Amino acid sequence: MKKTLVSALTTALVVGAASTTFAAANPFSDVPADHWAYDAVSQLAADGVIEGYGDTTFRGNQNITRYEMAQMIAKAMAKSDVSAADKALIDKLAAEFSDELNNLGVRVSNLERNADKVKWNGEALYQYWSQRDKDAGTKSNDDELLLRLEPSAEVNRNWHVNARIDAYTDLAKDSSDTKDPLHGDSQDTNLDLVRIYAQGDYKNFQVKLGKFNPIDDDSIFDTEFSGGQVTFGNKVTFTAGAGRLDMDDVSASNNFRNEETAKIVNSDDTANYQFAGLGYAAGKFNGGIDYHHLNADSFNYVKDNLTSQSSEDNANIWLAKAGYNFDGTSALNGFYANNTSADDLNKAWSAEYDYKGADAENKGTWGAWAAYRYLGDNTALFSTFDAVLQGQKAWEVGANYTPFRNVVTTLRYANGKNIATDNKIENLYGELEFFF
Repeated sequence: MKKTLVSALTTALVVGAASTTFAAANPFSDVPADHWAYDAVSQLAADGVIEGYGDTTFRGNQNITRYEMAQMIAKAMAKSDVSAADKALIDKLAAEFSDELNNLGVRVSNLERNADKVKWNGEALYQYWSQRDKDAGTKSNDDELLLRLEPSAEVNRNWHVNARIDAYTDLAKDSSDTKDPLHGDSQDTNLDLVRIYAQGDYKNFQVKLGKFNPIDDDSIFDTEFSGGQVTFGNKVTFTAGAGRLDMDDVSASNNFRNEETAKIVNSDDTANYQFAGLGYAAGKFNGGIDYHHLNADSFNYVKDNLTSQSSEDNANIWLAKAGYNFDGTSALNGFYANNTSADDLNKAWSAEYDYKGADAENKGTWGAWAAYRYLGDNTALFSTFDAVLQGQKAWEVGANYTPFRNVVTTLRYANGKNIATDNKIENLYGELEFFF
């Protein structure tokens, strides 16, 4: 089997799966020699994979059946002089048409069904940020490179195993031992297994097991926990999960603090974690109400009595969110959250207007947004925002643009105040993403 059979069989698979037709090609009498499929079909005929209809015709305008496709694959499987690349392609075709091949008496092993089941996606990301406290007269700048790999492996029709692996490099220090100054994620090595979980998808039901993101990871819970989660429903969904959450994975700033003294109470313990949420999405509207509960001995809040700590070791955070897409180009979205166990810094909220948006697949697309965010320390424990940080209240404006396919640039600017100290702040964040 020649190398050209690879492209020929690929064409055959695409055409067969789509239930369209083969175009006519020589050596058959009804084949125009200048047709786009000439080389592919000629090679298939020369290799004995296709024979036509015995009357010198190929009948390229006639739909091919899955049975006819299986006959072609069976003949290709019977050939001995195949390259490794050809063998891999034939195995994939055999897995797709295994039922029809079995009816023809050609056995396909279960191992062949697992051919090419692992897919890899990823991105290379450059990040820059500048944080300025105007009243204190301090300013910090930093930049880093991030390589992110996201493999996904198919277990069977319903189950997949997913993972995310991050590798950082601090450009200023030329070091792989980095610490994200925005969200504080400590990276004591240049390779970090951020997520690893199994996901089962069924009709109106989904289950996740392992280490992954909880609900509200697009607002105040941008972190990972180890445990399980189930989701029921379609337009109306109910999600619940439980497990353990390592508070030391985030920065020391992600702790409870007193508003008047800005004193931080260390919470680097591993917390027991439970959450539940009710969501709705239909047409242009989406919304939901969620609840998060964390418990750890080191959560003791600083209360109004500034000389002692209370015995409160729980965080009970409620969140309501909503979004509306007006016309495909304009959208509003926001959330409000409250930690009912905290005395102060117990609220977080955001309101954002979005116009269009950069699409990595489409060169020249762009988007812009404006938002106001209030991120109280005792509620926005794992804030996802890059310009307005935990413990700040500020306006944010930003834009993104796709100069080339799969290359996206983003710029965010925030101006506001530190909630606890009332100091004026000014932050700038930029990134350049290469998707692959």
